[in-house]
Amino acid sequence: MEYPDLTLFIGGAWRKTSDTLPVVNPATEGEIGRVPVATSKDLDDALDAAEAGFQVWSRTSPRERSDVMMRAARLMRERIDEIAYAITIEHGKPYRQAQLEVIRGAEFFEWDAGEAQRLYGRVIPGVEGIRHTVLRQPIGQVAAFSPWNFPMSQPARKIAGALASGCSVILKAAEETPGGAVHIARAFQDAGLPDGVLNLVFGVPSDISGHLIPDDRIRLVAFTGSTVVGRNLTTMASENMTPVLMELGGHAPVIVCDDVDPQVVSPICADRKYRNAGQVCTSPTRFYVDEGLFGSFADGFVTRAKSVVVGDGMGDGVQMGPVANDRRLAAMSMLVEDAVASGAELLAGGARIGNAGYFFEPTVLANVPDTARIMTEEPFGPIAIINPVRSLDDGIAQANKLPYGLAAYGFTHSASNAFEMAERVETGNLSINTLEASLPETPFGGVKWSGYGREGGEEGLHHYTVVKNVSHKMEIE
Repeated sequence: MEYPDLTLFIGGAWRKTSDTLPVVNPATEGEIGRVPVATSKDLDDALDAAEAGFQVWSRTSPRERSDVMMRAARLMRERIDEIAYAITIEHGKPYRQAQLEVIRGAEFFEWDAGEAQRLYGRVIPGVEGIRHTVLRQPIGQVAAFSPWNFPMSQPARKIAGALASGCSVILKAAEETPGGAVHIARAFQDAGLPDGVLNLVFGVPSDISGHLIPDDRIRLVAFTGSTVVGRNLTTMASENMTPVLMELGGHAPVIVCDDVDPQVVSPICADRKYRNAGQVCTSPTRFYVDEGLFGSFADGFVTRAKSVVVGDGMGDGVQMGPVANDRRLAAMSMLVEDAVASGAELLAGGARIGNAGYFFEPTVLANVPDTARIMTEEPFGPIAIINPVRSLDDGIAQANKLPYGLAAYGFTHSASNAFEMAERVETGNLSINTLEASLPETPFGGVKWSGYGREGGEEGLHHYTVVKNVSHKMEIE
């Protein structure tokens, strides 16, 4: 298997540029490819192509759009090994996890392909001789921005919603992990997607957003990433009254109630915490454990954390790969040092592994005071915080303390506890007795600083459409 040749994809054609950026394998720190940097001319061409592509795609029947998306998803499934290989060596995650990401990306396309045929309008009864019809129509050209932590499934989520709705899209994928998006574009080209409907660009993020978002042809900005960047893009879009779909940062709490077995729950929590090296916007991070279970839960969590096999994602039996880059290494070290200096207990990990590759130990901090930076800053890495709480009310208060609200979790056998969490925890996604935060068929998005709008589920296509009311009087009088 080979790493893909990295190119831009504009108007149905692949192109390179003279200016490139290195793509680095985080397990070896070696360069594996060069990603082209789009010029202003490339971006203008992408805008022209998306405008022309929209004219074709928006007039394509939902059934035909669905067929193209399903063909592309089948190709991705058939190419799972080569796509997973690209993801592993550019991102670092274990190969099996990369394969599962490819499957998840295909599932987004498959679900939204079905939803493309269910974008129903409605008829509103009026007085005799007048009919009011509500239509959902594609919003237009979409500027989409995807992050580096899931090179395949994050671009898939945005492309799927746009294409199913009849929109065209210019995707700015992450320069650190471009391979997944390149494979998606190849699959759609091979599946017969009309030229210009999907365009792929890379480059300096601020340069690309600054060129695309102010353009009148862009009718929606869809972004996944940090709250800081999301706010900047939203401000830029507001100058043109351009709608936004924002999936931003999180700092997910987990409430462990007093009626569960901590020895059963703790390894489940640790396994999910260290998936993708903790580089997941929905990663369970702040564990608020009933004080009666605290010691047993912490012991079980630490035991599991210390058993995690860390290494090159292509290695046999590896459970956690490196963090994505040296910036994440520095951030992890800083947060641990600050927490310990603030009075936290370091129960496991806390340091870089070796001096080659961006490997960091699965880390557990306990009794972390609110003054520590990690209590308010999302670590986005393999660090777990375990703190005791006096009651469910205390746990909910702690969970709601931050301005983030993307995902939250709870463990309980009590219907009453589950009801209280469902009613009172401030989050866009609450999972009880499971750490799965989103599926293709469920709506996903945040509240407060964690974003605006929803992806996935029946609601997932709504942001990619506009609502038009047509009032038709049968006779002119």
